[in-house]
Amino acid sequence: MPRWLPWLLKGGLSLGLIALVLSRVDLESALSRIAGVDPAWLAAAAGLVLAQIVLGSVRWRLVLLALDGGLDFLTTLRLYVIGVFFNVCLPGAVGGDAVRMWKVRQAGLSLDRAVNSVLLERVATVFALLLLVTALEPLLFDRLAGDPVLYVFPALAVAGLLGIALLTQLDRLPTDWRRWRLVRGLQAVARDARLLFLKAGRAVPVLLIAALGHLLLSLSAWALARGLDIELAAGDALVLIPPVILAMTVPISIAGWGVREGAMVVALATVGVAAGPAVALSILWGLLMTAVSLPGGVVFLLSAERHQPPPV
Repeated sequence: MPRWLPWLLKGGLSLGLIALVLSRVDLESALSRIAGVDPAWLAAAAGLVLAQIVLGSVRWRLVLLALDGGLDFLTTLRLYVIGVFFNVCLPGAVGGDAVRMWKVRQAGLSLDRAVNSVLLERVATVFALLLLVTALEPLLFDRLAGDPVLYVFPALAVAGLLGIALLTQLDRLPTDWRRWRLVRGLQAVARDARLLFLKAGRAVPVLLIAALGHLLLSLSAWALARGLDIELAAGDALVLIPPVILAMTVPISIAGWGVREGAMVVALATVGVAAGPAVALSILWGLLMTAVSLPGGVVFLLSAERHQPPPV
């Protein structure tokens, strides 16, 4: 498949979704609201996003330590912010993960540990988000009574748990299949998944830090809502923004654009926020996360090893 095709498809989907959402709101009013954002609340939101990025690097380092591939904190943070930058620049929400795998391989980890540390960190992050949304869902019962959507996230959480259980058993494939490189790779994934998820002392801190990171990101959206003079309680933001984050993880658009706007409109409608302000919040939130990620690009350009191939 041509390398440009994912860009074309996902870029087209992003533009299409954004156009659809914008066609239903007063764009001039939304842009005017964004231009009038309170700088103090904007700065607070930026600080929360930065804190979430630092927590993300801590989470990844704990995964690396669980897999006996520990890097020092500053190196882990440096590679993580590079990955965050490429998550914004590449199609989907996982492009930066491939860059992290490459960079941590350059840092000296074996290929399987480089790949698995990022893969399992991503699995833990998404699973923690599913658990968080499921745990907070009872706060929405009075607003969504009888709505089938209430069953979606618990079902996804159960599916996530079953998926992790499956990961830990991938090395039980028939022995004669092991001549294939892919199967040997799956065996390594199973080994490392057990090291992380079957030991509570390792899994619980990773999941808790991941959940805290999602809460910080939700609070950053709430801070922006305050800065935009949108009526959104902090408690409502903590309940409604995590599903928006979950929608953004689906790799069907560029950096979540379009998907985020649609999900934000649907989520905030449950607490009476009109589509126009919800779109303004989503656009500003996306722009803020993009701006905060830009230092990762500078770090990448200054990396001495950026032109070096990974060790054999």
